[in-house]
Amino acid sequence: MQEFLIPAKPDLQAARESWLKMLARERRLSSETVEAYERDTRQFLHFLTGHCGGSPGISDIANLRPADLRGFLAARRNEGVGARTLGRGLAGIRSLLRFLERHGLANAAGATALRAPRQPKSLPKPLTASDAKQVVSMEGQLAEEPWIAARNAAVLTLLYGSGLRISEALGLAGADLASEADTVLRVTGKGGKTRLVPVLPVALRAIAEYRRLCPYHLDPKGLLFRGARGGPLNPAVIQRDMAKLRSALNLPDTATPHALRHSFATHLLGRGGDLRTIQELLGHASLSTTQIYTGVDTARLLEIYESAHPRA
Repeated sequence: MQEFLIPAKPDLQAARESWLKMLARERRLSSETVEAYERDTRQFLHFLTGHCGGSPGISDIANLRPADLRGFLAARRNEGVGARTLGRGLAGIRSLLRFLERHGLANAAGATALRAPRQPKSLPKPLTASDAKQVVSMEGQLAEEPWIAARNAAVLTLLYGSGLRISEALGLAGADLASEADTVLRVTGKGGKTRLVPVLPVALRAIAEYRRLCPYHLDPKGLLFRGARGGPLNPAVIQRDMAKLRSALNLPDTATPHALRHSFATHLLGRGGDLRTIQELLGHASLSTTQIYTGVDTARLLEIYESAHPRA
């Protein structure tokens, strides 16, 4: 992890480092989540430096009151930080304090008693089935290099056809999906959890075409999808190319690579897919996370009803 100047006394610095290692090794949180918690708690320690009049140590945070935490959240809100980021920041602070409490170094009651900021309710914005098909097609890609166009089509087809996260697709190895007989893929998702997802024939054909055109040797143990110079493919490249595609097709700003995963779930549900099965396919730990797609489907039904019914 990148080194930062941490405004804390050595005892708190050491305890915080142990906590971050525990999150990664024992709880197996994703590197992105651990980095977010590191950033959030670092910002909290910066706040406490001013709040306490000096670099805080364990004794300074051992009995934090809800008022202290409210002060931090208010300061972050004044900086323009949204409710979701504030909620994640509070979750990180609570986790750190609970870690210290388990080691007899702090009392986490103050953080536990504080209510998290109210989260805005927003539904995923899926693409229509026709727009999704355009986005993932080889013919629709805008890249000048044929192999890059084939690569993009293969990646986007996996997001829409199998509901993968972009990190999951870009983490596939050269040995994955090497044959048309590979109709099921084992995916490692958030927290190191694995799941099985079906792979459509159209996705297998897209990957085969990418393999055929790719100018680099695809080692079975190396990454399947390569960048223009042969190195790992950065997610930002796919996001940038998707933005160009979005502009060319006159799609809304919500048409992102991740929206293809939303489209996968929404279109399955709209065709009678079972919610529990969709949960397994997406790799959601809780069914309540998947249930948001029932709201999307209901919203779409109401939209059709209001536009089509003579008395609407």
